Amino acid sequence: MQEREISKAVIKRLPRYYRYLGELLEHKVERISSNELSDRMQVTASQIRQDLNNFGGFGQQGYGYNVKYLYNEIGKILGLDKTYNMIIIGAGHLGEALANYVKFEKRGFRIIGIFDTNPELEGKTIRGIQIMMDDRLPEFLSSHDIDIATLTLPKAGAEAIAPVLVKGGVKAIWNFAHTDLDLPPDVVVENVHLSESLMQLSYNINRKNRK
Repeated sequence: MQEREISKAVIKRLPRYYRYLGELLEHKVERISSNELSDRMQVTASQIRQDLNNFGGFGQQGYGYNVKYLYNEIGKILGLDKTYNMIIIGAGHLGEALANYVKFEKRGFRIIGIFDTNPELEGKTIRGIQIMMDDRLPEFLSSHDIDIATLTLPKAGAEAIAPVLVKGGVKAIWNFAHTDLDLPPDVVVENVHLSESLMQLSYNINRKNRK
C-alpha cells in the first residue's frame, strides 16, 4: 500500500502531541478525550481527530484515547523507537548547549562526535566527548555510521562542510546556519533559523499592539 502523503502542518503538531501525552503520563492519566486534549493544546478536537486519522485513528468512541498507547504509537511514527548517531559541527555556544542537552539521548539521539575549526578548542571535551578539528571529519565518517549531522556554524562554513557530509554518507542534516543548503533530494534537511523565529515573534507582538 502506498504511504499517504502527510501535510507539514500535521507533522509539526506530532511532537506537541507527544510532549503533552508525556506530561499526562507523568500525572498518571490513563485516558483522555479529544475534547480534553483540545483544551490542553489549543487545537480543535476535530483537528486532533483528523490528524490522528492520518495514521489510523487510535481512538475508541465513548472511551477516547489510551494515553500510554497513543504516546508510544506517536513515538513510533516520529521514529523515536530507534537510535540515531549524531555529530555536531561547530562547538561554539550553540553547539555546546546542544551537546549538553541530555534529553536528546533519552529520545534516542546519541551525540558521538563534535567538530570545530578553532584549534584552541581541539582536545577539549563536552560531556566526555572530545572536540576534533573538522579536517578529521572525512576519516570519522568513513569509520562511523552517522545518521544526523547538526550544523551550528556560520553560513560559509555550513555551505562548505555540507558536501563533505553528503559524500561521507550522511542523509540527514539539522541546520542552524543562516542559509538554505542546496543538497541532493535524498538528503533530509531540517532548517532551524533562530532569527526568523524571532522576527515572527516581533511581527506578532506588533500585530497585537495594533489591535
